[in-house]
Amino acid sequence: MKIDILKNRIYLYITEFFAGMAVMAVELGASRLLAPYFSSSQIVWTIIIGTIMIAMALGNVAGGKWADKDADPSRLFKRILIAAVWIAFIPVLGKYIILGITGLMIITVSTGLLIWSSFIACMVIFVFPLFLLGTVTPSLIKYTISDTSESGSVAGRLGACNTIGSIIGTFLPTFVTIPSVGTSVTFLIFSGILLCLGLLFFITRKARPVLTVVCTILYLAACIFGHSSHFAFWVSDLTFEGESVYNYLQVRDTDRATYLSTNVIFGVQSMRMKTDSLTGMYYDYALAAPIMSMDYRDDVFSRGADPCSNMDILILGMGTGTFAVQCEKYFPGCNITGVEIDEKITDLAHEYFALPEDTNVITYDGRAFLEADDGKYDVIMVDAYQDITIPFQMSSAEFFTLVKNHLKSNGIMVMNMNMHGDGETDITTYLSDTVASVFPNVATVNVKGSTNRELFASCEGRDLEDALELNSIMPQNAALYDQMSIISAGLKPYESTGLIFTDDKAPVELLGMEVIDILINDEIGYYKDIFKNEGLTGLIEAL
Repeated sequence: MKIDILKNRIYLYITEFFAGMAVMAVELGASRLLAPYFSSSQIVWTIIIGTIMIAMALGNVAGGKWADKDADPSRLFKRILIAAVWIAFIPVLGKYIILGITGLMIITVSTGLLIWSSFIACMVIFVFPLFLLGTVTPSLIKYTISDTSESGSVAGRLGACNTIGSIIGTFLPTFVTIPSVGTSVTFLIFSGILLCLGLLFFITRKARPVLTVVCTILYLAACIFGHSSHFAFWVSDLTFEGESVYNYLQVRDTDRATYLSTNVIFGVQSMRMKTDSLTGMYYDYALAAPIMSMDYRDDVFSRGADPCSNMDILILGMGTGTFAVQCEKYFPGCNITGVEIDEKITDLAHEYFALPEDTNVITYDGRAFLEADDGKYDVIMVDAYQDITIPFQMSSAEFFTLVKNHLKSNGIMVMNMNMHGDGETDITTYLSDTVASVFPNVATVNVKGSTNRELFASCEGRDLEDALELNSIMPQNAALYDQMSIISAGLKPYESTGLIFTDDKAPVELLGMEVIDILINDEIGYYKDIFKNEGLTGLIEAL
């Protein structure tokens, strides 16, 4: 006997509830799927929200027309099944689609590579299933309203169910499913809910048995092949791969060092050396800051005290503790406080990077910590990055004023600036100008062999080049002495051009994307020329 499940309005409200939940869960899953390749910046979020809103709007229009033309509800639940299967296959095929689109964009687009790649990837991967889910609300209104006198209240209840489902679909992936089981399983969970809604409809009506069996088989296949959040699928030697509330995380171990990356494409965020040597990265340049600070402390040397004794160092953006471990090694006796917003990174630091358990690490946003803290420090290291750009709230004049207020009179701020360009208005120019508007003395040095630039700022007017004197206060370490010699030779006083970030206006994402375009075009220019002159065959041979 067939059962007409639609006679019970509760099922329709439940359908609306879970459809709204699934839309938001897919949106949040989209951000995590794209972040390892394109970052999780405001630009990428704008693209995700914009494309999803386009899909939903088109779905609303089409759903209303289809419902008026043909009132058969089986058509709606067929669309729900198709959307469920499509979403289930996003973890299986999504990363390959993203890299395929990116590869195509690399050889065809000169500017806005990440913007265009992320936009097209969103269109290809997410628009179709969310268009189908956009047809749910107008269709359910058609099937639910039997009396026009109650049309308003019915539409209101359906809208409320959708909104409540969307709220839960916002919080549940962020705080529960993504951190605990990952992005891929999150897609499978919510696509499974949609699948169950469609299956229940057709099974109770004893209709479309072939469709239900095929969709079930496809979903199970997606569960088998897409349950792992293995974004860097071309890498087989990762020590750890997982996700936190804030980041996609991977740990890679080599004979030389252990590395942490928070994305797939854009390099290393932290590292632990396995040999008794410097890292060869910007951390080595930052070691000049404690030495500059010590050289300001003339009273310490006049008393014959240990120059590192009671030196207070604050690190905003602790990561796995690369700079902290170096400071403890080369400046014994210093007091280190680290601030890291992602607690999972701190856990990895203890597990894989030999960060001592007694190192003081506070799980907090860097700026929020300064707002709450009343301490004073000899050195403040600013190394907080959100994927490929610095968080806007830690790039403004107001933020650097906070930093200055937390430095002692001899204090030095050292800041890592990634992606420096050669232009007069790139992101590092803005950051340097902003710092120079707050601190009386600023100097910069480019990190050899990288796109990083290290900035030093002092609370006093004395030249920073003079503060980095290679004299008897230098620790007795040949490698460190040589490194300081390199920094001393490259350190240049900075002259501001007046480009200042404020809390009200700090377009760090757009400026960062511009520099990335330049860097990518410099790297791939050779292959673009081959493709232009020899076509795809020549490019494949070159690769």
